[in-house]
Amino acid sequence: MDISSVLQGGYQHPLSRSWQAQRGLKKNMFMYPIFITDEPDAHVEIPSLPGQARWGVNKLEEFLGPLVKRGLRSVILFGVPLHCEKDDRGTPADDPNGPVISAVRKLRELFPELYIACDVCLCEYTSHGHCGVFRPDGTIDNTPSAARIAEVALAYARAGAHCVAPSDMMDGRIKAIKRALIDNGYGNRCTLMSYSAKFASALYGPFRDAAGSAPSFGDRKCYQLPPTAKGLARRAIRRDVDEGADIVMVKPALPYLDVIQDAKELAPDHPLACYQVSGEYAMVVAGAKAGVYDLKTMAFETVESMVRAGCTLILTYFTPQFLHWLEE
Repeated sequence: MDISSVLQGGYQHPLSRSWQAQRGLKKNMFMYPIFITDEPDAHVEIPSLPGQARWGVNKLEEFLGPLVKRGLRSVILFGVPLHCEKDDRGTPADDPNGPVISAVRKLRELFPELYIACDVCLCEYTSHGHCGVFRPDGTIDNTPSAARIAEVALAYARAGAHCVAPSDMMDGRIKAIKRALIDNGYGNRCTLMSYSAKFASALYGPFRDAAGSAPSFGDRKCYQLPPTAKGLARRAIRRDVDEGADIVMVKPALPYLDVIQDAKELAPDHPLACYQVSGEYAMVVAGAKAGVYDLKTMAFETVESMVRAGCTLILTYFTPQFLHWLEE
């Protein structure tokens, strides 16, 4: 056997195997997605998203307190309005008494060291359930859509969010948000994390159950990326970097590891996030319940693949478990 053929000597011991990783998992790499409802005392389990719930602001201390003590460093908030008047431009999205802004203020008070990101989208707040503003002919009107998204992002920044994360996929929204943040004194006080390569995936079902954000007609394939569109994803990543994104994200994660790797190449000087979405999480949990594999082993395998592809930040519903597992 040739000398160059022998590789196993380099990973024959558990410690030397760990040295093969370019980057190990740490608690600060995990961001926990949380659903906030406008019912202050709510704690409502989500059947299609095992172990997750909708939370009211009055429940956040007992819910997140133990996780913060265990090492939770960041969360991303998704509003679930149940008692508001929705309209065609998502007016309730930046209601100062709405679920997201109320939660930001509460969390800043309860946990001053917790990093708070806010998902920025209109779908939970529009009467039609889509992520932008429509023209009379039923097509997306990008200019007012981006302007409206920027208004909402600015409101979240003013409320105290450390990060705004537009997930709408409207053209031009990163530039609009960055301009709004700069012009209002938040350019250096609030991070802009873009869902740069967000694909029109079949893996969002449990999330839409949780957030009540399914469109009332049609689908989102005209603004979310086609699953086969590697070139479009690369163009979207480059565009968002040029428009001022501080962090770029790929969503979903596991089926798009090649795009994560592309993003690392295209934006090597930016933090790179990925979202292990609701359907990915639910599949891993379901497989473990069916006895196909061990839950912890598979959770680590999936997340480590994302890190291997280049991610430095992972949004996952497994965050509470990883805070425990990484202590073992």
